[in-house]
Amino acid sequence: MELTRRDVVAALAASGIGSVAGCSQSSNGGGGGDGEDPADETPISSHDVATLVAVADVVYPSDAENVREFVENYSGRRVRADDEYARGVADAVRTLDDYVGNWHDESFSALSAADRSNALDRMSVDVADPDPDGVPRERVRYYLVNELLFAFYSTPTGAGLAGLENPPGHPGGRRSYRRGPER
Repeated sequence: MELTRRDVVAALAASGIGSVAGCSQSSNGGGGGDGEDPADETPISSHDVATLVAVADVVYPSDAENVREFVENYSGRRVRADDEYARGVADAVRTLDDYVGNWHDESFSALSAADRSNALDRMSVDVADPDPDGVPRERVRYYLVNELLFAFYSTPTGAGLAGLENPPGHPGGRRSYRRGPER
């Protein structure tokens, strides 16, 4: 399933980002007027964004398409809305790269998909409690993994992949919980 700009808007709204102006603007220059990528204005580096995309490639379901554009647009707008969060993301990326540097001679984003998955497993990110002020693996879990998973599953596409597209209280909600997912 393809992640769209509409999914970016839904994820930003779920994150409490009040101003999502320009989200309908394409990041490939189409329809944007000046041709600049909105993610270029972010307070995090392009390496940080590449690392977020690399983490998403590991933690998102393989059925998800257009992951790079989704993460670039969501993360770019998310960090512009909160400087403290942006610093936390940059610090978590440095922490992850430092950890990976002990095993490999490259950054996390430069590793193969299998090595990235192994690195997150070795760091025990999957069992770490997310804590923005915690130990390194807890910060990586909070700023990188959990934030990306929240963004993904708060979208119609991500929720649909998990079978959560109609929660109780929404049309079809109770009925959708009584039947199993269609596969």
